[in-house]
Amino acid sequence: MQQQKLATIEDVAAIAGVSIATVSRAINEPTKVADATRRRVNEAVAKTGYTTNAMARSLRMRRSNMILILAPDVGDPNFSNILVGLETEASKRGYGVLIGNTQNDPERETDYLRFINSNQADGLILFTGHLPYGVGAGDGSGTRLPPMVAVNEPVTNSAVPYVGVDNFEGARIAAEHLISQGHRRIAFIGHSTTKAVNGLREQGYRAALAGAGLHIDPRLILDGDGTTESGRAATEQMFVRDVLPTAFLCVNDATALGVIISLNARKYDLPREFSVMGFDDISFASFVTPSLTTMKQPRLKIGEEAMDLLLALLAGETPARTEVLLRSELIVRNSVSRAARE
Repeated sequence: MQQQKLATIEDVAAIAGVSIATVSRAINEPTKVADATRRRVNEAVAKTGYTTNAMARSLRMRRSNMILILAPDVGDPNFSNILVGLETEASKRGYGVLIGNTQNDPERETDYLRFINSNQADGLILFTGHLPYGVGAGDGSGTRLPPMVAVNEPVTNSAVPYVGVDNFEGARIAAEHLISQGHRRIAFIGHSTTKAVNGLREQGYRAALAGAGLHIDPRLILDGDGTTESGRAATEQMFVRDVLPTAFLCVNDATALGVIISLNARKYDLPREFSVMGFDDISFASFVTPSLTTMKQPRLKIGEEAMDLLLALLAGETPARTEVLLRSELIVRNSVSRAARE
């Protein structure tokens, strides 16, 4: 039986009625080709089976056209919409994505890096806030260092490019909104010495209070790890101390939910007796009682910008910016009202 001849790029060009260079652009840089032309090329590729050959050539070039995403928790409400942006931008440029749910486990994180070692992934998107365990600097001490971009949580003390929301500015705007409603004793729930995002949001809170000439009471700044339980526990701690604010600025919406749960359990009338402000605008924010006033992250845009930056690095380009900070948007709902007392 005669072996079928493998299709070539010339075959695709002939069927599509375009040049070889146009076929190459349509496959490798589809956004630079007109829609009608790209469709003709894709139809010719499907008809000839040329995709198989293109994949084999990619392997010979030690490129996979896949991006590995490392996330500590894919159940994080912020993750899914950012992922949509990442996938959308990757797909436009002929890339796919692999998702590694690390669960903050160093062994799982190291295990996922096999995709880098075996050339099954070309670059990394990091949601973890740190360099992957097992990544070396190309000195033979570990996995080679691939192009990487951090998302949501910057990698401190590193040169890893970062894309996220302007946490300082967003928290400053949130605190200023509370101040504009007459609040003078504003608690901050989410102090952390390890999480960069928490630190930036606390700095924004402090800047807003200082700008308004308000005293920053350290007793109103409580630790929080971003979970609902940490918000509930911090609120209970304030009642034990008998040091109460009129408003709570929470490091994220999950923390704000914990605050609301604690205050509702004590039968307080919200927001008349206490105002609560979140950050992120995750899916449940509009469904809690009272509905949550918060700062909305442009999650889709964050994903698109992060993937665009990573693919520029993979192409050997020098990005114009290695830190992309996007603005958050104040979303006014029902959990904040005028201060009734001081």
